Amino acid sequence: MSLLEHLEELRSRIVVVAITIVLAGIVGFFLSEPIIAILRAALPEGQDTLIQISVGESLAVRLRVALYVGIAIALPVILYQIWRFVTPGLTRSERRLIWPMLIGAILLFAIGIGLGYFVIPFALEFLLGLALPGVETQLRLSEYVSFVSTVMLAFGLAFQFPVLLLLLARVGILNYRFLSARRRWAVLVIVLFAIIVTPGGDPVSSMVLSLVMYTLFEGTLQIIRTTSR
Repeated sequence: MSLLEHLEELRSRIVVVAITIVLAGIVGFFLSEPIIAILRAALPEGQDTLIQISVGESLAVRLRVALYVGIAIALPVILYQIWRFVTPGLTRSERRLIWPMLIGAILLFAIGIGLGYFVIPFALEFLLGLALPGVETQLRLSEYVSFVSTVMLAFGLAFQFPVLLLLLARVGILNYRFLSARRRWAVLVIVLFAIIVTPGGDPVSSMVLSLVMYTLFEGTLQIIRTTSR
């Protein structure tokens, strides 16, 4: 295929992905209310009331949740379109590698999202416990949903760490000896990443995320050592 033919194919696949996300987003809009109710369940006891300041705040939150849900529902189509686009340029062994990596990435992302949701009540309890005496705490709907979604997304992305390491090791960029000799640097990078991606300077989420990522790092390191033999 010529360059123009490749660009034409890319355009058509992007159009398919965009239409799928829009249609899935419509479904997500109708599911936004029960999803927001699930997110509210993570609020500490006695602090389960959210306030709305602007007129269109609830609509904006619904649209944001609908977009997230739409991308999640459309993920199989997105991955399939990416697969079909890059397949002609892959060898047979590389094609066998891609699907396990993609499936593993999706499963790990889902596990990370679940762990992030589990951590949220502890993070909120810590942060709200720092309120000054005499100051009434009221949580705004949009800010709360943004905080919760950011924490969950951070944990989901952190769980892609093993997939990235395995992929780099598979193509020969990294190896067990290189990684094991740089554990201190790995710890530093992990801690900095956890501090940056967790919102509000929350030490609970940062600490849990750092421990989880380091555990994943050590586990992936042993897998790389075993498979390299």
